[in-house]
Amino acid sequence: MAKGKGEGVTIVIRKEEGGEGGHHGGAWKVAYADFVTAMMAFFLLMWLLNATTEEQRRGLADYFNPTNVMGQRPSGSGQPFGGRTPSESGPMASNASSMRVETGPRPVVFDLEEDDSDTPATPVERREGPKGDDETATPARLRTEQAAERRAAEGTGTPGNREAGTGPADVAKAGTEALREELEKREREGLDRLAEQVRAAVRDDPALADLARQLQVEQVPEGLRIQLLDAERQPMFALGGSAPADKAKALLAKVAAVINRVPNAVSITGHTDATPFRPGARSNWDLSAERANATRRLLVEGGVAESRIRSVAGLAEREPLLPNDPGNAANRRVSVLLLRENTRNAAP
Repeated sequence: MAKGKGEGVTIVIRKEEGGEGGHHGGAWKVAYADFVTAMMAFFLLMWLLNATTEEQRRGLADYFNPTNVMGQRPSGSGQPFGGRTPSESGPMASNASSMRVETGPRPVVFDLEEDDSDTPATPVERREGPKGDDETATPARLRTEQAAERRAAEGTGTPGNREAGTGPADVAKAGTEALREELEKREREGLDRLAEQVRAAVRDDPALADLARQLQVEQVPEGLRIQLLDAERQPMFALGGSAPADKAKALLAKVAAVINRVPNAVSITGHTDATPFRPGARSNWDLSAERANATRRLLVEGGVAESRIRSVAGLAEREPLLPNDPGNAANRRVSVLLLRENTRNAAP
């Protein structure tokens, strides 16, 4: 603008610095791109951790940082090109397996005191003691003792011992006999107690007290025998039949309750008198066997295990209780034999 005549024209030039202000700049885009890349890497890492197993993750970690106890740096296996040298044939792949470091047993540490002094050790004075048997024994004496030991081991002993029967075999035999006698003694005492329990069970029952004289309990070489005898007016079974009377059932129930207290095997036999059947009818063999089997059923009903029944037999009139009176009613009986343990074990 001209300010006056004779003065020059003043020109004012205003310059504005070029640039993008506000959100129109591009620097934020670079930062945002870095952030998105980092987030993608993070989510990719999380996905890989979730999609791989522990062994796979360990393998990936070993791949990027392999374990090498011999190398100074965690690169390959301590050598260039992953363990191979350029002079080797084949592809440059690692031919060295990864090494595993495992803890072994703890080393033994000897607690030894170090003597730093230069003082020499003082010798210990040797003391003479009494000589042992090996030092004082002569060769002849050693041979005699060895021969005696061999004879004792073989059970022969010296002539005097052979006559007295005091060798090791005799001692073992004597010990076995003593043990067997002790076991038999205890078994006899146990059967005696059992017999008294059977008698008491019948005697203490008012309904069976009158049958006490028809109950015979005794020990025999085979075991404890319990016999139910017939009487003239008090039969245990129907005459000529195998159906047990009511009192016979009650009596056998008492017997079953007592013998259930021991595990011995049971043998049952039936007996008749010498009265024969009519020709063509059944025999005393049939009758005695049927009564023995009926007794077996009653004992099983009383709780005796079926596996304990060793035998059921009918002997007819071949083993009468009163041989001089074969027609006596007492010969009609059933016998329940509680076998001894050694008899049961010896049976085939």
